[in-house]
Amino acid sequence: MESIKAQRIPYSQIRVVFDKARELEQKGRRIIHLEIGRPDFNTPEHIVEAAVQALKEGKHHYCPNAGIPELRQAIVEKIDEEYGLEYSARSEVIVTNGVAEGVYLAVNALLNPGDQILIPDPGWLNYQMVALTNYAEPIGYPLTEENNFRPDPDDVEERITPRTKMLLLLSPSNPTGAVIDPKTLEKMAALVEKYDLVVLSDEIYRKIIYPPAKHVSVATLPGMRERTLILDGFSKIYSMTGWRIGYVLGSEKFINPMLRYHQYMITSVNTFAQWGAVDALNGDQSPSRMMVEEFKKRRDYIYEAVDQLPGFRCAKPEGAFYIFPNIEETGLDGYQMSYMLLEKAGVATVAGECFGKHGAGHIRLSYSNSLDNLKKAVASIGEALEG
Repeated sequence: MESIKAQRIPYSQIRVVFDKARELEQKGRRIIHLEIGRPDFNTPEHIVEAAVQALKEGKHHYCPNAGIPELRQAIVEKIDEEYGLEYSARSEVIVTNGVAEGVYLAVNALLNPGDQILIPDPGWLNYQMVALTNYAEPIGYPLTEENNFRPDPDDVEERITPRTKMLLLLSPSNPTGAVIDPKTLEKMAALVEKYDLVVLSDEIYRKIIYPPAKHVSVATLPGMRERTLILDGFSKIYSMTGWRIGYVLGSEKFINPMLRYHQYMITSVNTFAQWGAVDALNGDQSPSRMMVEEFKKRRDYIYEAVDQLPGFRCAKPEGAFYIFPNIEETGLDGYQMSYMLLEKAGVATVAGECFGKHGAGHIRLSYSNSLDNLKKAVASIGEALEG
């Protein structure tokens, strides 16, 4: 027995690939994992120590629904420092169970059944699935190679209807690594004002970016602060994926209904983990900088190497740790290519179709793996393609 809602939700194909790879490993196969979007670095030691110290000091009981005051204060101070935007630590920030919960809260608390949300295509599949569970309608706007996987404001406007209530922006992008340039962002902001929309700005990869690309938050543009919810967290830049700590910043009129959902869903985020997050923001940033430098080296290598594989062509990622090659010239679709590479090359990847209709004919490779493993993976892929 399952609900009608549950019937609308498929299993994540990323996890399907991951599970299949694990099965092969259990049979003795060596698999290079390029399917999971997580940094392959450990959480910096000073963050771990802060959480351990919190446990020792008894900071492991229930905390306020919105998160410990010290973390909320650290978040708003960091955003003020970096964006020049002031938020109330009391009423305009929620500490969430990752960005995933932030998306869920925003869609469920702010959209009614039948409302439409514009989402990037290709883009992180959670956006579509969360909308469907709330009986909202996800409308994909295309991100194409011809436009360097950036949104075209004209394409977006064509998809706006009287039922459109929310626009989701993701920059840098998962799965493409593209960064929305300032001029495009200004045009998107103009659409938001013209059609009176709310913006969900997923900025979880904002600090993993490669010059000359530069991250600009839509919330910093004139008139956008009151229309925008910033989604961010600690998983990527601090390699804290398993800690499950994210946050949402926005006007109290948005945050208040989201907090009411949040308190009944999870009560609050793990208390001692939040103390680790405080130290992440206020402590030594050099481990994060070194991680981004290493990602850039890997990006530079894998872009050149994958672009030379027969039947592959790539756009150069500007941020995050993904590359999204077009593989149409091989004659295989994304699912066929991903399955073939797992079976024949021992390399786990994800079909582009998993990220939306416009991801067809691509695969996603995460270069959050060692440079040595990336070189082995590319060599194995090359051999499999020749075969």
